[in-house]
Amino acid sequence: MAYYGKCIETVIQLLDQFKPEKDSPEQFLEAAATSLQTLSPQERAFITEVLSGCLEYRKLLTTVVDAFYVRDGRLCLWADYSLFEVICYLATFQLEELGFQLFCSIVRSQPAHKVCKFLGFLFNPLNLGSWIKDEWSLIYETTHVKEHWIDPLMRWQPEVQELIDQLQGALTNQPPLPKTKAKVTEPKEFNLTAPRPRAIPVPEPVPVVAKTRPVPGSTYRPPKEQRLLEMTKRRNRRKAEELLLRAGVEEMRCAGPRSRGEPAVEDSEKKPRLRLPPRILSAPRLTFYRPNDDSPVKLNTAAILREGALYQRQVERELQRVDKLMDGAGDLSEFLRWQAKVQAKVREEQLAAGECRRLQGKLSREEAVLARQQVVQEKKRKAKQKKEETAELMQQCAERRLQEERSMKELVEQVMETQKNVKVAQTKLLKGRRQMVQEVMEESRELLQRSAEAAREEQRRRCELISQLRALETQPTRKGKLVDLTQIPGYGLEGEMSVVELRERLALLKETQRCKEEEKRDQIIQGKRAKSQALQNTVEQISLCRAAMGRSAALRWEEKKAQSAAAGAPSRDERVLELQRRIREKAAERRRQEALLYVPAPRAARPKQQGLKILEICLATNSYASQRMSTEQA
Repeated sequence: MAYYGKCIETVIQLLDQFKPEKDSPEQFLEAAATSLQTLSPQERAFITEVLSGCLEYRKLLTTVVDAFYVRDGRLCLWADYSLFEVICYLATFQLEELGFQLFCSIVRSQPAHKVCKFLGFLFNPLNLGSWIKDEWSLIYETTHVKEHWIDPLMRWQPEVQELIDQLQGALTNQPPLPKTKAKVTEPKEFNLTAPRPRAIPVPEPVPVVAKTRPVPGSTYRPPKEQRLLEMTKRRNRRKAEELLLRAGVEEMRCAGPRSRGEPAVEDSEKKPRLRLPPRILSAPRLTFYRPNDDSPVKLNTAAILREGALYQRQVERELQRVDKLMDGAGDLSEFLRWQAKVQAKVREEQLAAGECRRLQGKLSREEAVLARQQVVQEKKRKAKQKKEETAELMQQCAERRLQEERSMKELVEQVMETQKNVKVAQTKLLKGRRQMVQEVMEESRELLQRSAEAAREEQRRRCELISQLRALETQPTRKGKLVDLTQIPGYGLEGEMSVVELRERLALLKETQRCKEEEKRDQIIQGKRAKSQALQNTVEQISLCRAAMGRSAALRWEEKKAQSAAAGAPSRDERVLELQRRIREKAAERRRQEALLYVPAPRAARPKQQGLKILEICLATNSYASQRMSTEQA
């Protein structure tokens, strides 16, 4: 047992020295073999074989040992990591070769309580058949893992379990070690100066909590601003409808365009006409005036053409419809009247359904308000109960704080006794720092002197360079020759000419370009005039179409207003009446609940004894806080 115990200890020491991120396994084995020359050949062969196997199967061994530390070995030391690796290697790969008796002797040579716990974890059938097999299958093939490693471990499990039971029995029957009387250190009291008693701080005044305001009644009522906004919206809508009707009935007072120089003509009705600006030919504009607004509406060229095309398409569609009627096509007026009646009936049903939904929402709101009031009452009851429990807890807390204050006073006295020599240590520290500062100042002074000398040398060198440059600048330079603009340079290039000839040719090119620009400008002016005439014709057609569209819109508006007046009558649906009745009942019940909820309850007088207890609690808290501050400052 001693022989194998020594070999295992040697392997553990070598594994502890191995660093995977730095050392190579081959080089480490060679270095270990050279260090084991003093041992016998049998010991050297056993140690080398176990060490090489642990390095080769390091991934498998670390998987099991790491899981052991996480699950069953939380209280084991990390210094025994290599020991568990060696035991795992011997049990997994060398048990068949060594034999069970030799394996038992190796296990008994190690600490029994550590080996028992690890072998119980390794040979647990649940661990072997589940996660150990899965983890090893990620590194090697599943069939190889099961046939060569898992199955042999499962076969040896009963014998190993008997070995574990024997080791545990030996641990329980082991006699306790005799206790040796150790020398006890006797503390000596410090010869310290007694501290002066500290002044008792003045207790802080008890803060007075301000009385909270009750919830205002406007919280559960709709604001009056919303009602005023609804009234304003209805009034504005009514005004807008009247203005739209008046604008559709009355003819739009719009003037027709006239060309430049044509005298103004006043018709029998004296309608104001639109006066186009003098530049109508280049950029035509059409201006309409509103009946009650002085700001004109201006249309650009794109808007005029777009509106003219729209009216032209409408005219073509109307002509096609007339042609179809002349050819014998049917009239859809009767179908349209029947369709209007059906739509009116559907609209009435939709309005009734909408009114039902609105009333249902209102009823849901009333029910929600009632439920909220019940919740408020329940919360008040719980708050009252909570206050009573809090008063009892405060009393208990005050008693506990008084006890803690007494213990803290004793602790402060002990701490003050052990902190008397702080000033002596501070004085020594200050002397050492002053000496270091003086040394640093002397070194910095020497460095400043050296840098000043280097700067003076650099300045002298720069002055010499500047004087040399100024001497070079004072030397005379040769001036250039005169230039003749009429002379050809004579470089031998094709098309070479003088500057004067170049200027003449540029002047001829500019004159040619100016003539082309004038011709282009004349063409543009003629195109603008033709476009302006087409726009004038489109404006006249738009004016006629707008007048007809205004009259038809006024008639449609009258029909729509009559239909809305008929649809706005109060609904007599039974569902609506039933919902209105339920809403009135819920509203009455809610008002009764509000009247009961906001009745002020009589405030109970606080007993005198409870006030005295609270005052004692505050005084104890202040004294405890002052003691803590004094302790931290010390």
